[in-house]
Amino acid sequence: MIIDAANVVGSVPDGWWRDRRGAAERLRDRLARDGVPEIGDSPDLVLVVEGAARGVESVPGVRVDAAPGSGDDRIVELVAEAGDRPRVVVTADRELRRRVQELGADVRGPRSVRGNA
Repeated sequence: MIIDAANVVGSVPDGWWRDRRGAAERLRDRLARDGVPEIGDSPDLVLVVEGAARGVESVPGVRVDAAPGSGDDRIVELVAEAGDRPRVVVTADRELRRRVQELGADVRGPRSVRGNA
């Protein structure tokens, strides 16, 4: 599962813009603690960060991938690199959805990983 961190944290107006790195860290920590209940067993969780969130570190259960440029472009690269393995991308970004679906990925919205937070 590849998660568009900026899109997920930006899906709720909770002040994330004042501390983008902190918002990405809170999302990472919640994913590491709670997983993704909607999908059952523990998938390989990849949290793609960009911009001010690039300093976020990986933790057990969540690999953080810091995009050198556009987070969307990095997500597309990761989907392409996965080849025939099942891929799920979490984003609400319409253009990104289109790009990864063309590569065969399934797409879920931010609520699938935000839970009640």
